[in-house]
Amino acid sequence: MLIIEERSPVMKNHQKGCLIFLSTVACIIILFLHPNVNKQFPLLQKHITNYYKWWRTYPRNDLGYVHPADSFKSPHPVTVPGIMFVQTSDELEPSQLATCAIESAARANPDKLVYYFMKGLSGNVSAYHQAQYRSIPLLSSIKNVVILPLDLVELFSNTRLAEWYGKVDSSEKYWVHVLSDACRIALLWKYGGIYLDTDVISLKPLDFKNFICAQSKNYANGAALGFSRNHSFTADCIVDYVENYIGEEWGHQGPDLMTRMLKKWCGTDNLDNFLNKKCKGILYLSKSSFYPIPYNNWEKYFEKNTWNDNNDVIESQFSKTLGTHIWNFLSGRTSIEIKKSHSLIEYFFSHYCPRTYQYLPS
Repeated sequence: MLIIEERSPVMKNHQKGCLIFLSTVACIIILFLHPNVNKQFPLLQKHITNYYKWWRTYPRNDLGYVHPADSFKSPHPVTVPGIMFVQTSDELEPSQLATCAIESAARANPDKLVYYFMKGLSGNVSAYHQAQYRSIPLLSSIKNVVILPLDLVELFSNTRLAEWYGKVDSSEKYWVHVLSDACRIALLWKYGGIYLDTDVISLKPLDFKNFICAQSKNYANGAALGFSRNHSFTADCIVDYVENYIGEEWGHQGPDLMTRMLKKWCGTDNLDNFLNKKCKGILYLSKSSFYPIPYNNWEKYFEKNTWNDNNDVIESQFSKTLGTHIWNFLSGRTSIEIKKSHSLIEYFFSHYCPRTYQYLPS
């Protein structure tokens, strides 16, 4: 009698892991040894290289094997860093401005993935049909936009923020905002890449680099940030966030934190000395990069009849702007018409997020 020993599930998984690893290595060798392939598929080469780096660093089981399905089933910044947005409320219909912000980032950066983390999202994105939802189907149809659920327990795990999150009172007045402040530094520390607020309309491509932007004189803001994975600055921000937490004070966990931590990092009381310069590896951009219009003049974005076929004038005015922050904390309190207003905001919508603009009410 011939007896055939059935392979155990563990052994099967181990063999699958070996095959995946060998296949990945083979792809990398082909991409690096064949210049014609490199020229035609540079983004594919980059993604496979990032995947290999991740495969080597991701925690294994007892046999040293990890299957992609055990971690993330879709593109994720743990494997491919990108531009990240966060929705910390349970809202499943993003605002027009948030939708525009994400679309504009995707259009301005076609070579990068744009991740939108939504706290209220559960299940597959395809479950949110256009009959009931408009923004999710619109954004998910853009090839480089990835919509993901925001798992706060997972995001804060293995950081000091896990301790904070387990104790904080979610009924605080500014809870949605301080939660967003926590998410951005956690995302950048864990994954690296670029973080943008959902009221930042992207006008130009963004580079992966360590940067913070000035909001005003000697004062920074965190609506637009860029950092490499596990950067010491974001690690320090997490510690300060937890140890000096004051949730009821507006801005303490956000722009105030960025300002005090950057001053500490640079060893200065005057951040203006570093405008458009690097301070210990962090580029401190001038306010024109993301805050060309100050918060106390936010109405300028919505003033009617400021855009009358004067595209060249507007482009010149924002020639140094990478993305423009619309100050939604202030502007979102009022009902404002965009279409046919001939305002700056209509110009930005029509030129930088045309799909979103198409669905605006007339």
